[in-house]
Amino acid sequence: MKKTFAILTLSTQIIFAQNIAQKLDEATKGLMNSSGAIASGLSFYVADESGNFIYEYQGNKGLSTASTQKIFTAGTALEVLGKNYTYTTTSSYSGTLSGGVLNGNLFISSNGDPTLGSWRYEAYKPESFKQKLMEAIKKSGITKISGDLIIDDSYFDHQTIPGGWPWDDLGNYYGAGVWGVNWRENQFDININGTDFKSFSYPLEGVKWLNDLKAGGSSDQSLIFTAPHSDVALINGTLPSGKTVTVSGSTPNPPLQLGVEVKQWLKESGIEFSGKVITNSQLEIEGKQPLAAPKTNIILTYQSPTLDKIIFWFLRKSVNLYGETLIKTLGKEKKGNPSFKSGVAYLKEFWKSKGINANMINFADGSGLSPQNYASAKAEVQALLYAKKQPWFESYYDGFPTQDNGMKMKSGTMRDTKSYAGYHTSKDGKKYVFSIIINNYQGSGSTELQKILNVLK
Repeated sequence: MKKTFAILTLSTQIIFAQNIAQKLDEATKGLMNSSGAIASGLSFYVADESGNFIYEYQGNKGLSTASTQKIFTAGTALEVLGKNYTYTTTSSYSGTLSGGVLNGNLFISSNGDPTLGSWRYEAYKPESFKQKLMEAIKKSGITKISGDLIIDDSYFDHQTIPGGWPWDDLGNYYGAGVWGVNWRENQFDININGTDFKSFSYPLEGVKWLNDLKAGGSSDQSLIFTAPHSDVALINGTLPSGKTVTVSGSTPNPPLQLGVEVKQWLKESGIEFSGKVITNSQLEIEGKQPLAAPKTNIILTYQSPTLDKIIFWFLRKSVNLYGETLIKTLGKEKKGNPSFKSGVAYLKEFWKSKGINANMINFADGSGLSPQNYASAKAEVQALLYAKKQPWFESYYDGFPTQDNGMKMKSGTMRDTKSYAGYHTSKDGKKYVFSIIINNYQGSGSTELQKILNVLK
């Protein structure tokens, strides 16, 4: 009797899976036969929560992923670094301290904390770091600094932007680079009315602007162009006339920006400082030797939020800076080389070791902003299924946004690219893991892809 019941249950499951597969096939072919799909590529793969195959349409096909690439980076970081991993920023001094006078330099160094001065975490905003740094300086007895303020940004290599990122993206907030010392997520905001700059979120140090904005249209169609270490920024495109719009860009020199702000904090706190603000990268640009932060005379050790909280925002708000910092961190810690190339190579090795065919994952960065990232829908589903079995899964899953259609999934959007990857429990309680990626669809593709995903509901 039990055997008969098991056979009936299995038969029901098979019939149900066949029914879902048939509906998915009809919806998928409807998309691919539409006028907008004449030159598009689609990769689609669905499994149940146990990994049993449900449906695929060119599931092995590698396509540009956009931000669903983040599911690979997030899973690797949680497993390799651990959900309790933290970044550290320290302040120390060189020379001697006597009678309140520091006859030496004040240093700030970091191992690349991407959250330093971030507004996303209640206890880690710029004001928090300011308060703790000033308290530490006063507690050490320093009332006057005779030397310079050195921002030691040498933890990573000098390449702050992954190769392959489009020039159109670099100056905008989502194209912020990775530095050894990051500050305020390397982002600034400008309030602009029509074509007139009204205010900045904070004074941007040493930057001169070329303004080619035009007033017109009903939405923000502006682009900011900045480059690492550059003192010239360009903004062009159009902004609506008659109202103030906030436009966000990427800071061209975050370590210098932090240094200038710390100098102001010292003044406000009554600590005498007449020296210069110097970054180690600037010293190297000038052909001088960088000044390593002392390992002794440490006056402040400032820890970042734990990695699980970083991963939450990385996935929930798709913060590209976090992904690229994680790539450099993985390269540094696992290969002794903080380059993007090294970190990306480790990312691929990690997922290959978990059984994903290396030909189905061709990474170019850790966030998906590069159009040179390629992955197949099947590879994304395999990564999601692997994550589901791990002790860190709750921290991973929590970061996935719940979309308007009720699905818990990461989305990705780039020019002519749309992707979704995630987990879903249908109305009848059945659980699915899925990925769908479309490239070169003529139109947004969002509505058409939703029709397919609605079948799973």
